[in-house]
Amino acid sequence: MLFLILVIIYIFGSTQDPFCRLQGQPSQPMFSQNGDIVIGGIFSMHYNLILRKPTFNVIPEPLKCKGINLKGFQFAQAMVFAIEEINNSTDLLPEISLGYKIFDGCSFPLLAIKGAMELINGPEDEMTFNESCSKSFFAPGLIGQSDSTSTIGMAATLGPFHIPVVSHFATCACLSSRKEFPSFFRTIPSDYYQSKALAQLVKHFGWTWVGTVRSDNDYGNNGMATFIQAAQLEGVCIEYTEAIYRTNPRERFLRTVEVIKQSTSKVIVAFVSVVDMEFLINELLLQNVTGFQWVSSEALFSGKNLATEANFKIVGGAIGVAIVNALMPGLKDFLLNIHPANDPGNIGLNTIWENTFNCSLSSQDNSSSIKKCTGSENLEEIRNDYTDVTDLGVTNNVYKAVYAIAHSLHNLITCQNKAQFENHKVCLDKKQIEPWMVLHYLKSVNFTTRSGDIVYFDSNGDPVAKYNLVNWQLTKEGVTQFVIIGVYDASLPEGQQFKMKNVPIIWAGNQYKVPKSVCSELCPPGTRKAVQKGRPLCCFDCIQCAEGEITNKTDSTECMNCPLEYKSNKQRDLCILKEIEFLSCDEIMGVVLVIFSLLGTCATVATASVFFHFRQTPIVKANNSELSFLLLFSLSLCFLCSLTFIGEPSNWSCMLRHTAFGITFVLCISCVLGKTIVVLMAFRSTLPGSNVMKWFGPHQQRFTVFAFTLIQAIICLLWLILSPPFPYQNTTHYVEKIILECALGSTVAFYAVLGYIGFLSAISFVLAFLARNLPDNFNEAKYITFSMLIFCAVWITFIPAYVSSPGKYTVAVEIFAILVSSFALLFCIFAPKCYIILLKPENNTKKKLIGKSTIK
Repeated sequence: MLFLILVIIYIFGSTQDPFCRLQGQPSQPMFSQNGDIVIGGIFSMHYNLILRKPTFNVIPEPLKCKGINLKGFQFAQAMVFAIEEINNSTDLLPEISLGYKIFDGCSFPLLAIKGAMELINGPEDEMTFNESCSKSFFAPGLIGQSDSTSTIGMAATLGPFHIPVVSHFATCACLSSRKEFPSFFRTIPSDYYQSKALAQLVKHFGWTWVGTVRSDNDYGNNGMATFIQAAQLEGVCIEYTEAIYRTNPRERFLRTVEVIKQSTSKVIVAFVSVVDMEFLINELLLQNVTGFQWVSSEALFSGKNLATEANFKIVGGAIGVAIVNALMPGLKDFLLNIHPANDPGNIGLNTIWENTFNCSLSSQDNSSSIKKCTGSENLEEIRNDYTDVTDLGVTNNVYKAVYAIAHSLHNLITCQNKAQFENHKVCLDKKQIEPWMVLHYLKSVNFTTRSGDIVYFDSNGDPVAKYNLVNWQLTKEGVTQFVIIGVYDASLPEGQQFKMKNVPIIWAGNQYKVPKSVCSELCPPGTRKAVQKGRPLCCFDCIQCAEGEITNKTDSTECMNCPLEYKSNKQRDLCILKEIEFLSCDEIMGVVLVIFSLLGTCATVATASVFFHFRQTPIVKANNSELSFLLLFSLSLCFLCSLTFIGEPSNWSCMLRHTAFGITFVLCISCVLGKTIVVLMAFRSTLPGSNVMKWFGPHQQRFTVFAFTLIQAIICLLWLILSPPFPYQNTTHYVEKIILECALGSTVAFYAVLGYIGFLSAISFVLAFLARNLPDNFNEAKYITFSMLIFCAVWITFIPAYVSSPGKYTVAVEIFAILVSSFALLFCIFAPKCYIILLKPENNTKKKLIGKSTIK
């Protein structure tokens, strides 16, 4: 069967050329006029379509429109005005008359596409059933449409045929795609720039939390998508986004109103067409939803039918972008001077007349409810969207679109860039003009209108974007007006495109104060933002900066660390110098330690004075006066070396304090060790036949003390040479203050010094412990034992206390250990002797010292 069909097609198809047959019933243009070259136009002269359910039993009736759009009629008449102006011109297209055919798109994409196809096919009476489909196109260019969705359909349909489509009011950014719409141009800026302007407008007034409402069509969906993208770059968050359309059931509008009522944002950004906005405003009026600040695209400010005193209750104070107004000399007179009698063939004129004066021009209409038109009606007495010429921004776009095509035709016919069309003798025969030729010249068109507007297109077919920023205000007389409060010009460099004027703005609810719409209040200085989990970035908590961190900016996302020498104040908004801590003579603890150090020194000097004064007495002679004076000297140095630990650390004090402490204490312990050995040797020498004392005489005692001290001096010297102690600012132990301390340099050397002192102390303690039971007359060992017991106990407990004590208390612990151990040696060894010398002089005799005692 398939093979048979192919054979039949081949047989019949090869015998003759294909025929073009018009399918369906053609539509009648609303306005038409013949000419050498006909330009097509499609405008929405009605708001909606009368929908009928097909029965599928009969051929469907032609689609009918409802809800007259007088502004659409003004656009159509502006096209006629521009064409007549061109025909009367001697400079542009001389000796060539332009005609026009204008169809009603009825705000419905299918009707717009149908009208476009009829324009390129030609009139029905010129088509025959024997006409070849290879005929030339009837219209080399089209003007329209008034909405993005219909224009997308037209541009996508005509694009493959390279037929230029120039729109005056289709703003969808998607139409800038040269890949999808290669033959599309427009005289109104793209929504890409409008969305950027709205985003900057929202950011300018500090609104970071907004709701959005859009028309559920290409205009609203694409425009809102672009706005949301631009708003996010500006740091604006979207609480909700609602889509509405004129054909939605009332429940859908009720749901949108409920979302608005329950929202926390006080600003609503609208990308809604005039008709859809009218439905939404009516529902908001019924439910008395007021107090919201509206920010709208140009659609809200291009429809004067919305600018009523009743609607002001809902959208009064709205701000947004509007098409720049224009002057069109002669248009007003042209609009008012039309009359059906002058051009009875134009359906559009009859429609305007019947609707404006509520009468009928038809002789067949016998309805008693509608009066007959007399023909004496006067449009000058009418005030409506058709006769209103106070805002001609969009109407001027129609005018510029017509002139853009006319200039392209003029450049083509006068053979500019002739070399590109050498094989096409266009300049000799205007009837051979093809749309692709017009398309080529349209890309490079550049002219200035009578009102001073410069018209040209970029590589995407878009004009330079320029908008007025307007505010919807109500005068004292109750008249609504759109007051210009700023300008957005995309031709200027980045950062200079958005300019506000010094004009009073009326906000929602007739307020003069800018409304606030934020999810979270700005974080004050000293705090940072922490995003709330699961919510947009604009919803956050303010958390105070941590210790040592600040932020001096409002709404900061992070805190900055203060330099090491600084700390944060209580407000966490300023870095202040940290308190410097070291053990000072000016504080109580330092004063107390200095006093005890001086007391110990004085006590040592006093003891030495007593011993020197009574140096000839038996008790002084018997206790090895030379070692005793050397021990007292070393003890005075021990008391004095504690003073080097007090005060601000410096290079010299850090090196001196530890080395002086180590050497003086070894000197002291060496003397104690020497005295202990002397006691033992003295006891041994009393035994019969013993000759021990000659091996540990005064010279040996001096050498022993010198040798032990020299070893410590060598350790300290190596410490100072290899890795000496140095002043150090400790910023890690405390955040709020700096501890000035002496770093050890070499921990090994420090503990070697302490270890050597501990080693000598342990030997002294052991020897003194062994000599504790010697006869009382010679028993200095038990006092040495007790003193060394205290000494060792102090320094054993010193190590954990030293490691765990913070800041200046580390130094205080070390000074305390030095003083306690020094006082222990001074009092335990010399207090009993001073007691006898000063208070019991009767016991300070040779007889008492050589008396026998029982050895236990």
